[in-house]
Amino acid sequence: MPESAPALRMSTAAGRGTLAAAVLASGMAFLDTTVVNVALPRLGADLDASVSGLQWTVNGYLLTLAAFVLLGGALGDRFGRRRVFLLGVLWFTGASVLCGLALRTDWLIAARLLQGAGAALLTPGSLSLLQASFHPDERAKAIGVWSGLSGVSTALGPLLGGWLIDALSWRWIFFLNVPLAVLVVLAALRWVPESRDESTSRTRGTGERGRRFDVAGALLGAVALAGVTYALVDAPGRGLQSPPVAGAAVVAVLAAVAFVLVERRRGETAMLPTGLFGSRLFSVLNVFTVLVYAALGGFTFFIAVYLQNVVGWSAFVTGLALVPMTLLLLVGSPVAGALSAKIGPRLLLTVGPALAAVGLLLLREVGPGASYWRQVLPGVAVFGLGLTMVVAPLTASVLAAVADRFAGVASGFNNAASRVGGLLAVAALPLLVGLSGTGYAQPTELTAAYRGALLWCAGLLLAGAAIAAVFVHRPPREG
Repeated sequence: MPESAPALRMSTAAGRGTLAAAVLASGMAFLDTTVVNVALPRLGADLDASVSGLQWTVNGYLLTLAAFVLLGGALGDRFGRRRVFLLGVLWFTGASVLCGLALRTDWLIAARLLQGAGAALLTPGSLSLLQASFHPDERAKAIGVWSGLSGVSTALGPLLGGWLIDALSWRWIFFLNVPLAVLVVLAALRWVPESRDESTSRTRGTGERGRRFDVAGALLGAVALAGVTYALVDAPGRGLQSPPVAGAAVVAVLAAVAFVLVERRRGETAMLPTGLFGSRLFSVLNVFTVLVYAALGGFTFFIAVYLQNVVGWSAFVTGLALVPMTLLLLVGSPVAGALSAKIGPRLLLTVGPALAAVGLLLLREVGPGASYWRQVLPGVAVFGLGLTMVVAPLTASVLAAVADRFAGVASGFNNAASRVGGLLAVAALPLLVGLSGTGYAQPTELTAAYRGALLWCAGLLLAGAAIAAVFVHRPPREG
């Protein structure tokens, strides 16, 4: 039986309420991706955390979000999008409270893992609610408003978080989710219609159900990511050849191999059909995604700590310093998307990362007592302008590189790839630049690590630019 026809319109209370629920929920998830970086110095000092503790505070969230975001979308399709969305909101909010109450680093890390799992339920759900609920004539408008307002929440995250940290405590960046979640739940219960993909209720023989509900693939992917993250984060303290680190690396490799075998065996019924990688362009674009978002994740991890612990800025000023980057993304991404559609993605995906690398090299020279206008803003602006040339063309190219029927899973995988890139960068960069223990609190040690990390990030961006220049072309649209 097909899904009932969507009927909501923007002019109705139900349409506005559904849109508000989706925007607020995704805003919570996006905010908690960015705002924690600004809080790292304060929560590190409060909880007496090591560098590895800070890494896991960021990566715990990214790990479970990246591993389960495809499964989260599948659960909504099968059991009801509003139901799973609300479960995700409640789960995310409960984990947020646990984060805010944390008295030890291990407590905070565990809560962040739970928080990422909740975000994996609500993030795909917020968009699928709009897709399934709004009339086709107004669907694009609703998604456009959702994108814009969600982007605003991302831009305001570091600024609002910085103010809360300075005025109250780092704990309030998590407690803030409670009143937001109350509004989301009330709006969802009042206005959001339930919907599901009825084809997922068919018998196992149809194949469609299996593709959308691949628990084994999701768990194997999570184990692989967890293993490699643990090995990279703990290697500086334990040594590369220590049994825990070596064991985690072996588990990661075995889980990754098993994931590939399971997904290949399931074919088009898999959570991630391996046939997608028969498109060379799709494969290249996802490698490009990992490189660029690894650079972004590594940069945002180091810059927020550096500006506070070396330059001497407050959390609020640090958040304010990074706002121009996000504003450029909000304003410039539609222009970049339109230009890419006109001239093809290669030029933008080549020039954008190279320009962003220049921005990072400018920011390497920032030191104590730096002037924001003369030393920080130029680098942030150039970096943001480079990213602006990348984001929209990359998304459009990924979708155009595969057949229409795989658009959802291709988009979801590329989203996961971006988060994996950030996760791996935050795990690996401190090891590569020799930052461990409480070195983030020592200005001399942190300065050397920061400058080394930005060199690595610039190298990742230049590698992405080279890949785009050689391998990216205007994709033919498959049916």
